[in-house]
Amino acid sequence: MRTKSLKKNRINVVTLGCSKNVYDSEILMGQLKANDKDVVHEEDGNIVVINTCGFIDNAKEQSVNTILEFVEKKQQGDVDKVFVTGCLSERYKPDLQKEIPDVDQYFGTTELPGLLSALEADYKHELIGERLTTTPKNYAYLKIAEGCDRPCSFCAIPLMRGGHKSTPIENLVTEAEKLAANGVKELILIAQDLTYYGLDLYKKRNLAELLENLVKVEGIEWIRLHYAFPTGFPMDVLEVMKREPKVCNYLDIPLQHISDDLLKSMRRGTTHEKTTKLLKEFRKTVPEMAIRTTLIVGYPGETEEHYQELKEWVKEMRFERLGCFTYSHEENTHAYNLEDDVPQEVKQERANEIMEIQSQISWELNQQKIGEVFNVVIDRKEGNYFIGRTEYDSPDVDNEVLIDATTVYLKTGDYYDVKIAEAADFDLYGEPLNVTTEKPKRKELKIKSV
Repeated sequence: MRTKSLKKNRINVVTLGCSKNVYDSEILMGQLKANDKDVVHEEDGNIVVINTCGFIDNAKEQSVNTILEFVEKKQQGDVDKVFVTGCLSERYKPDLQKEIPDVDQYFGTTELPGLLSALEADYKHELIGERLTTTPKNYAYLKIAEGCDRPCSFCAIPLMRGGHKSTPIENLVTEAEKLAANGVKELILIAQDLTYYGLDLYKKRNLAELLENLVKVEGIEWIRLHYAFPTGFPMDVLEVMKREPKVCNYLDIPLQHISDDLLKSMRRGTTHEKTTKLLKEFRKTVPEMAIRTTLIVGYPGETEEHYQELKEWVKEMRFERLGCFTYSHEENTHAYNLEDDVPQEVKQERANEIMEIQSQISWELNQQKIGEVFNVVIDRKEGNYFIGRTEYDSPDVDNEVLIDATTVYLKTGDYYDVKIAEAADFDLYGEPLNVTTEKPKRKELKIKSV
């Protein structure tokens, strides 16, 4: 059956999962573009590449449902070919081939050349930093390392991504320069573990030196750090953060739990005391830092006492940003050998309660911002509001600043000084200073008579 009314040989890349997958899709699209392929992101195309996530149950379910959706479209003649790549495919390829055989081909996380070949394209090694970004024009993810060497008991990422492998500083600087030349102003540094960066290449933790090189890139305004690991955190990074205005006073550091019993079972290599001491050192060295963390509730063996300890610690630490997830029992992980003994409804109740506590903390911290002026980048316009962020907020996961678009005109991707007028749990409402009150009128073309 022929594909119905779609442009022939247009490749539609569909991205599921985390920012690392977004980055991988952008690399794939850059390679396809360099091969003169017609490639789009999550638009109509008769050839579909699904970049899957296989991290936890919900993500796996979404990935499988998306594959089934496009297989059905193929069967109906709405698309010609369906390819699957990414973490789910890496982890469960034999099962997927058996259960969903109508997919044309499955590829793992390290099989980009093979995927390109299936799409009748060549892998171009010389394309350092060449990507088709899918994020708003003002920010982009910069993946500084792949894989992870940590032994965390609950995590399947090493099964899907392999061991830690840092990207050389010079390659990352080249990539940052190309992004900046295309209008990117904010780099969001991502990896499974930023803390480990450089150990394999330079025999030392080298995140601070990377930052010192990236701040020199002309056009970059903000550099943001995501996904640091608490054990062995390189404290010289704090000095760079304090000294360099381009490095945002922001750190995403997933801590997972605080009970010594559970931290030991999770194989996190730290304790309640060490974790609290580290956070206090962060606050002391960079007092204005916004700390984002994520926690897991319902891990095997988590008692009511363990949970209460976590809850009281969240109240004590007053994180600026926090996410809480229920434990997912993942096969082939170390924790899979343990009994998944916390009922799902108890897991959900605990997660909800942690988020209620965090909501109150966030509201209280936001009230303190009323009357203050922040430098805000405008990401987009939605309805009657321009939506922006401060340096203390990352896209999609953190607070946003809403500005009334009926009274002022702002340009997406630009930075403005904004005075906070109101504050809710997770949103701030602001008024920009020293900007025009209306959208500039389009200039009329004057045609000279000959």
